[in-house]
Amino acid sequence: MGSREVLGQAARLASSGLLLQVLFRVITFVLNAFVLRFLSKEIVGIVNVRLTLLYSTTIFLAREAFRRACLSGGPQRDWGQTFNLLWLTVPLGVFWSLFLGWVWLRLLEVPDPNVVSHYGTGVVVFGLSAVVELLGEPFWVLAQAQMFVRLKVIAESLSVILKSVLTAFLVLWLPHWGLYIFSLAQLLYTTVLVLCYVIYFTKLLGSAESNKQQSLPIFRMTDLLPSVTRSRAFVNWNEAKLTWSFFKQSFLKQILTEGERYVMTFLNVLNFGDQGVYDIVNNLGSLVARLIFQPIEESFYIFFAKVLERGKDATLQKQEDVAVAATVLESLLKLALLTGLTITIFGFAYSQLALDIYGGAMLSSGSGPILLRSYCLYVLLLAINGVTECFTFAAMSKEEVDRYNFTMLALSSSFLGLSYLLTRWCGSVGFILANCFNMGVRITQSLWFIHRYYGRSPHRPLAGLYLSPALLGAFALSGGITSVSEVFLCCEQGWPARLAHIAVGAFCLGVTLGTAFLTETKLINFVRTQFSGSRLADKTS
Repeated sequence: MGSREVLGQAARLASSGLLLQVLFRVITFVLNAFVLRFLSKEIVGIVNVRLTLLYSTTIFLAREAFRRACLSGGPQRDWGQTFNLLWLTVPLGVFWSLFLGWVWLRLLEVPDPNVVSHYGTGVVVFGLSAVVELLGEPFWVLAQAQMFVRLKVIAESLSVILKSVLTAFLVLWLPHWGLYIFSLAQLLYTTVLVLCYVIYFTKLLGSAESNKQQSLPIFRMTDLLPSVTRSRAFVNWNEAKLTWSFFKQSFLKQILTEGERYVMTFLNVLNFGDQGVYDIVNNLGSLVARLIFQPIEESFYIFFAKVLERGKDATLQKQEDVAVAATVLESLLKLALLTGLTITIFGFAYSQLALDIYGGAMLSSGSGPILLRSYCLYVLLLAINGVTECFTFAAMSKEEVDRYNFTMLALSSSFLGLSYLLTRWCGSVGFILANCFNMGVRITQSLWFIHRYYGRSPHRPLAGLYLSPALLGAFALSGGITSVSEVFLCCEQGWPARLAHIAVGAFCLGVTLGTAFLTETKLINFVRTQFSGSRLADKTS
């Protein structure tokens, strides 16, 4: 398969993922906003920070390295060895869930049972749900490697919606259940997620006429199970070594990704109520990152990993593939920069209104608005980092990954210390400022790698980080106008004034997007080409 065919599949996966995720996220957004009005800040803090951290840490440590290593394999790999390696995530998950569960129950502060009941049950069930999700890992990797459009998005979105519906129903009718509600909902989420993949592949492998079935490297469901034969090693040792390299990196990346939650959990710098408010704002601020940036990063990581030869100089590879990768990287950087700037500029003037609509006075008063404004700046850095690391991790050699781990180790230590100091100095905003510093350093590392990678080639993908003066002026003007509008129209003047404030923002956004459409023609052509190719592929598949 050529680089342009792989690009078409990656674009198809990303665009389909975006549309479906927007639809499903709107539904869950409404359900979560409804549930929020029936919960205390303390229970939100326990569920969204303490228990979710247990689940995400177990999942991340058990599978992240395996995912990255197994998705980097070539088309001629022995999939039986890959599946054997992936099944090792399950015993790893059992180990981490037991160990972390003991830490959460014995070493951390236990909430007052009169305020948050059934904490112990919550720890056990959230750990169990992590192990259940790991049972679907071979199916997930196979689906990603084959670029099956919509499966991942539909499975995850359906699971989230059912989880939100069950949570809303139980909160409304059985509020005294406390953490039982969220424990059952979490277990339902992981169970449905795994079942979606199992049912999909069961039906696909049972359809001999299916084109997708004929392209699969397996013929029956039992091929996905662990197998031992004398004619080959149990696992591919190159993949295993790469997994170990990524594991060391993933351990550090998890600290950087969830660093503020670890500081909150282990150092008690915020009470459970303040943790709840911070997490709600964090989730609201990262909504666009999950909707847009994550599908793009995951889809185009696969594209770069398939098109480029890991650890090989750009001048020694097939030049058509290198050129296509450079064009895609430049366009993705431009898209990330434009999206991030739009969120930063307009998010500053509309943070308080968004929080008031979403959660009422509990969020729009106090530290909520300044938290969300700070997070809008963080989203800009998050967008750029997602694209740069997407390319960097796909192109790095094993030795370069190992060297990068040392940088991540130093960054992890400084990030945790900076988080603690800034939080003591300026409250929960300090977490976001520390994240901005962390993300800035990671972006610098990736940009330096990309610059060296293309240094001896004629391609300059980092040009995607430059914007035209006209577009920069449109952003600056829009930021000034919407800030003045917020002072006079939001948010204590009633709904007519709020609607006027929204209208001002819509007009400024339209002008800014129009300017981008006229000045960034190369990006527009790239998006139009990929979107048209995605629609054509949808019609013919």
